[in-house]
Amino acid sequence: MSFQYYTQEGYDNLKNKLNDLKTKGRREISKAIAEAKDKGDLSENAEYDAAKDAQGLMEGEISKLEILFSSARILDESTIDISTVSLMNKVKIKNAKNGAIMTYTLVAEEEADLKQGKISINSPFAKGLLGKKVGDKAQIQAPAGMVEVEVVEISM
Repeated sequence: MSFQYYTQEGYDNLKNKLNDLKTKGRREISKAIAEAKDKGDLSENAEYDAAKDAQGLMEGEISKLEILFSSARILDESTIDISTVSLMNKVKIKNAKNGAIMTYTLVAEEEADLKQGKISINSPFAKGLLGKKVGDKAQIQAPAGMVEVEVVEISM
């Protein structure tokens, strides 16, 4: 079994989302199904069909999260090496073409949030930076084409 590493925050978010779906989510779906049943003939009851479909989708999401959670491990931040770009590093890079400076934190896929500067370790951009040291250049395939960047700083 391979493990998926998370920050404490990411691990707690995953745990809370799973718990919410298993408790509040299931309770709400059960209530919606019961209300739809009370409206009569189930063979022509669109509300009942919609509630059952929602239940199936939610149970699928619960199963997916349970699998993720079973392989989730909290990354001990004190053991993170900042000599090269790796998971949980904050990386400051400079675009070689236009000089733009960008800072990203490499995180587990489920924690990725571009608005917060967190990119998935599985993204092409992160993969292009992995293992690089300060001063190294990387050619990264971006949606707009090939981008050359230089690693300016690696931190926590």
